[in-house]
Amino acid sequence: MTKFSGRLPVVALLLQVLVLLVVATDAAAAYADGSLGPARYARVFSFGNSLTDTGNAAIFPVTAGGPFTQPPYGETYFGHPNGRSSDGRLIIDFLVKKLKVPEPTPYLAGRTAADFLNGTNFAVGGATALSPAFLASKGITSLVPISLSNETRWFQNVLQLLMNSSDFDKGKITASSVFYVGEIGVNDYFLALSSNSSINVAVSLVPHIIGTIRSALTAMIAAGARTMVVTGMLPIGCEPQQLALFPGGPGDYDPTTGCIKRFNHVAELHNLALKRMLGELRLNHTGKSLSLLYADIYGPVVRAVASPAAHGFGSRPLAACCGGGGGPYNFNFTAFCGTPRSTACVDPAKSISWDGIHFTEAANRFITRAVLKGLF
Repeated sequence: MTKFSGRLPVVALLLQVLVLLVVATDAAAAYADGSLGPARYARVFSFGNSLTDTGNAAIFPVTAGGPFTQPPYGETYFGHPNGRSSDGRLIIDFLVKKLKVPEPTPYLAGRTAADFLNGTNFAVGGATALSPAFLASKGITSLVPISLSNETRWFQNVLQLLMNSSDFDKGKITASSVFYVGEIGVNDYFLALSSNSSINVAVSLVPHIIGTIRSALTAMIAAGARTMVVTGMLPIGCEPQQLALFPGGPGDYDPTTGCIKRFNHVAELHNLALKRMLGELRLNHTGKSLSLLYADIYGPVVRAVASPAAHGFGSRPLAACCGGGGGPYNFNFTAFCGTPRSTACVDPAKSISWDGIHFTEAANRFITRAVLKGLF
């Protein structure tokens, strides 16, 4: 295959995770139409960028050997760098733990059907939603030549390999799988903001990014996907990287969180359009046993930044744990985490941001538990 082109857990375990990730209205709709049903799941197929990548970027030539492959990445849970852009586990790790299914194999680490049968992670650190060619047409240079369309093509490759190498047909494979579409699009917005100081360029990408996600979801549904969790945009204006790179006046910051208001507005537009699109897809597939659920990561992060102590975090919710540069955000590319000039905080569990871009394990755990608080 060209690279670039037991008993299964009962649904109650899945319900815990999906209710955890899904906004209350979506969860209510899913239960109301019975779409979750008494199903069983064997694997997870995951897509996205470095917030979901568990090893592909460490193999992909453009990104292999990057700072995330150096200590202190991975120190909290794994004790060493392990291909994740965090001090420990990601949301996808907590998801598969709740489902009690195997960790999905990073796509670039697999070779045979046996490698992929128990799940595959197609996410790549630095991946964009939009293709490099489309971004270039907008005057934006992509740093990693992988987009969501590449990942969906990889999924088709794996699906064909599984069909050719087992007794399962396509429908059985996809129906027994959870499709987790991690956050995708933030790199497009980061690149747009870095390439052009006008917020309008980033805003103009929203409908194109949502359209690309819709195309990917449609392809998954056509392949037989029946349980899908689609993650929204994180609060871009709360990222230490953005706060350090784009200083502004007092009126530019939210008084409750200290985040950049205009950047968070882009994320809010994205999430509004994403939820609207998911609603349209549900209507288009009425009558099918399809659970298409929205995962809100924006709300939990904003709440943690606004009231860090109430959620178990320290007094500097907008500062990177690992990095350099000092100041309120502790972010500077010349001392990026994993490089010689960087240092790490003593207790990552008190930080929301690990390296100025990615979350700590503690924050990832908090995000995946946030909606469950008070329910169980």
